[in-house]
Amino acid sequence: MTARRWAASLLATMIVVALAACATPDWRKACGTNSDGVIECAPDQRSAAPELAGELLDGGSYDVSQDRGQVVVVNFWGSWCAPCRAEADDLEATYQATKGSGVTFLGINVQDSRDKAIAFEEGRVTYPSIFDPGSRLALELEIPPNTIPATVVLDRDGRIAAVIRAAVKQEGLQPIVERVAAESPASTGDT
Repeated sequence: MTARRWAASLLATMIVVALAACATPDWRKACGTNSDGVIECAPDQRSAAPELAGELLDGGSYDVSQDRGQVVVVNFWGSWCAPCRAEADDLEATYQATKGSGVTFLGINVQDSRDKAIAFEEGRVTYPSIFDPGSRLALELEIPPNTIPATVVLDRDGRIAAVIRAAVKQEGLQPIVERVAAESPASTGDT
């Protein structure tokens, strides 16, 4: 009888945990996809991004939380990726056009060698990139490595506002970034 009660209790606990997991907000389910395949999240549907921190390509370290209060555009790329090469100028142009509005950019280099990544960035982009050869940060953000390039726009509170799982063009990315930059931060604490 004790074993039955223990098994029933364990089963009940597992059901509660499973139901709670299904009810957990998930940016992929809570946000809408537009006709261009861009996933955009309304401010009340946004979830916090996971920790995005690591070693920069050129040395030093970076933690996206240091930019709380700014819109952060995170681009996952690799020097081996033809669409990544194609979008680099558009990313840099969007960065230059929006940085005066409290917007910053961060690249996350995946599945690459440091030397190739540094050579790729030289003369192309002026914002920093984290070196993440194992794609750990992409996986934490639920960006499968086979969907590179991918761009994620974080609002001023560090929440996921938009996800683009394709190469970007300035005319598509900049309006999204500008919309998010025009929003007021939701948090009332220190930034």
